Amino acid sequence: MKALIVDDDLALADVVSFTMRRAGFEVFLAHDGQAALDRWKEESPDLIILDLNLPKIDGLKVCQRIRDQADTPIIILSVRGEEDDVVKGLELGADDYIVKPFSPRQLVARSEALLRRAKAHPVTPAPLEVGDLTLDITRKEVCCKGQQIAHLTGLECRLLEVLMLNRGQVLTADNLIDTVWGPSGGDRAMLKQLVYRLRQKIEACPSEPAYLITITGVGYSLSTQDSDSS
Repeated sequence: MKALIVDDDLALADVVSFTMRRAGFEVFLAHDGQAALDRWKEESPDLIILDLNLPKIDGLKVCQRIRDQADTPIIILSVRGEEDDVVKGLELGADDYIVKPFSPRQLVARSEALLRRAKAHPVTPAPLEVGDLTLDITRKEVCCKGQQIAHLTGLECRLLEVLMLNRGQVLTADNLIDTVWGPSGGDRAMLKQLVYRLRQKIEACPSEPAYLITITGVGYSLSTQDSDSS
């Protein structure tokens, strides 16, 4: 597995590089945003660990440009731990967000969990259907009444897949966090933001969702009704 480490702090980049090499990764380094994009195109890494405070091109813009072109798993590793920063990173397509200072063991665990999820469908799975919605897991595409309405990120696809497989059931927030991110990653704020992003893509009126229903104080459920009967 190849990991691209992007950080302008050379000492910290060396620490992360050492940590990932010990875990069996082949590591490539970049110390600014433009170099990160260049190395990503050259090396096609399986995973990107990305700082935000980068010279030349900001880390958020790097994340967005990569996500616009590929589903390469991205973990943001940053000192910027305010909720707005985390939300923005996830909105732009990051799969996980770790605030510095960090635990090297946790970084490895979350990296490996993210890669397991990315490789979770080696055999082409059949599309899932609930009401008007159809999810093509391989393409990460959602159709409503046969018309494509959205292309999902890896996490968005995983969340919708779990909800569709458990259609009509109430899934607790903790259960969804463990299933989507694994036991070493994710939290309620990240889940809430992921639900928000998914609603923006699949709901005709995201503020009054017909499919992805909040069960206050418990979690979420995917309605089995179609949009016309909700």
